[in-house]
Amino acid sequence: MKKVTNILLAAVASMMVLGTAVAADMGAAHKLVIQVSSADAKTQAIALNNAVNVQKHYGPGEVEVEIVAYGPGLSLLTKKSKQAKRVASLAKSDITFSACGNTMKKIAKKSGKEPKLIDGVKVVTAGVTRIMELQEKGYSYIRP
Repeated sequence: MKKVTNILLAAVASMMVLGTAVAADMGAAHKLVIQVSSADAKTQAIALNNAVNVQKHYGPGEVEVEIVAYGPGLSLLTKKSKQAKRVASLAKSDITFSACGNTMKKIAKKSGKEPKLIDGVKVVTAGVTRIMELQEKGYSYIRP
C-alpha cells in the first residue's frame, strides 16, 4: 500500500510540474478576440473601448487582446479611418490588430489598389479563420 501511495504522489507531483509548465507556455491568464465586421463608426469605437477596458481591468501582461477586422470592418484599420491615431497608439500598447487578407484582396480587385493599413496592423489570411483559431487556443470571443 505504501508503494502505491508513493507512486500516486509522484504522479501527482509530475502532473503539477507539467501543468505549471503548460500554463507558462500559454501566455497571459486571459485572452480575448474582438470581431469587427461593421463599418459603423460607433460599433468600431465600442470595439476599441472594449479592448482598452479589458486591458485596464486585468492589468499589463495579464490579458491578450486581438481585434480582427474583415469585410466592411476593415475600414477601422486603414489610414483613412477616423480612429487611425487611436489604433496606432493601442497597437503600441499590446493590443493586436489583424486585417483580413481576403478582404484586402477583394478591395484591391475592385479598386485596383490595396488599402493602406495603419502601422502595427498585421495581415492574416482570413479574418474568420483567425477568430476560429484564436477560440481554439482558449480566447473568449465578443462582437460589439
